[in-house]
Amino acid sequence: MHRRPLLRLLDRYRSLHPPGETAALDRICALVSQRPDCFERSCLPAHVTASAWIASHDRKRFLLTHHRKLDRWLQLGGHADGDPDVMGVALREAQEESGMRDFSWLSHNGAEGPVPLDIDVHAIPACRDEPAHEHHDVRFLLVAAAGQALQISAESSDLVWFELAQLEQVASDESLLRLGRKARSLLLDVGS
Repeated sequence: MHRRPLLRLLDRYRSLHPPGETAALDRICALVSQRPDCFERSCLPAHVTASAWIASHDRKRFLLTHHRKLDRWLQLGGHADGDPDVMGVALREAQEESGMRDFSWLSHNGAEGPVPLDIDVHAIPACRDEPAHEHHDVRFLLVAAAGQALQISAESSDLVWFELAQLEQVASDESLLRLGRKARSLLLDVGS
């Protein structure tokens, strides 16, 4: 079953994160278990997406994109479009939306291989011919190699590196704040 790798990854995530995240995790696992088409954007009312919190090579800054359609600062990521490899989707989206090619994965200390940094279920408003729906987002932490130029994609109106201390000034919703706090904590732990 093409969904088993994601379910195993989510089980590893469950073992490393607090019980307060159980409701969202259970919803994502239910979607993946029950819907063979969960990686397709046509899967409604919800589908799997993947994204990446991108840290600078020195781990002192983070990259956000100002999403053109949603008109807010977000981490880079997007639709799986049928690809069940959420890590690959997160990497592809990071590359496409930043213009950078070279990244390394950063995961929890003691974890065997990359584990999602965060998971989130969030509502996407209706837009043009697309009905309102939910994204069941699996989020990773990537570190960009030094010396890469940024290139803004058509989906964005801006792409900016922010200092770690600016998180609360830039992020407006709890989902992004939680992701940023987790990334900042892990980056500071690894850097010390």
